[in-house]
Amino acid sequence: MQKQILIVDDEPAIRDMVAFALRKGDYAPVHAGDAREAQAAIAERVPDLILLDWMLPGTSGLELARRWRREALTREVPIIMLTARGEEDDRVGGLEAGVDDYVVKPFSARELLARIRAVMRRAREDDEDGSISAGPLRIDGAAHRVFAGDSTVPIGPTEYRLLHFFMTHPERVYSRAQLLDHVWGGSVYVEERTIDVHIRRLRKTLEPFAADGLIQTVRGAGYRFSTAT
Repeated sequence: MQKQILIVDDEPAIRDMVAFALRKGDYAPVHAGDAREAQAAIAERVPDLILLDWMLPGTSGLELARRWRREALTREVPIIMLTARGEEDDRVGGLEAGVDDYVVKPFSARELLARIRAVMRRAREDDEDGSISAGPLRIDGAAHRVFAGDSTVPIGPTEYRLLHFFMTHPERVYSRAQLLDHVWGGSVYVEERTIDVHIRRLRKTLEPFAADGLIQTVRGAGYRFSTAT
């Protein structure tokens, strides 16, 4: 079955252009012009990936990303944000809202398809990871879930991948560049500041379970996962 990609953009010309590129890339595009249409499309079938415009009428793309990351149905669906807002603070804001990648308009079909493939590949690799336990945390690789004791930890796909790497490589310090290479892959362009954003999000995710202290900052060196007290 073709991977289905939901395009959420209020400009029909943009949706048509993106849909044309997706069909050439052997993906099945679905259109939505606003939050209401996007929710209806998701209710019909949860997409394999969402291309989300920042500027939407009514509910913004940023608000939608935050909402979808809170909801169980869409929590693990990769999101790529499409926007004309190219400033660093805007990109960081999108990442903090839970998006997995960020493409600034205008973009080429080739770039967009490369980003989609990279995000899809990372999601597929997540599914192949095994189970691991460390301290109070446990990852069920087959179910793609994280547990703290008997409680399920609601976690986004990028934080899941980052946590899995940390838990399988405990007590070692990794620089931002090393984390980018190991978790995102050397062929994908991601700014080093992205690591700090996802570390903050991972800690915030773990905080209600008193596990945020497991992700430690090593000043001048990077980050470490440690269960040592």
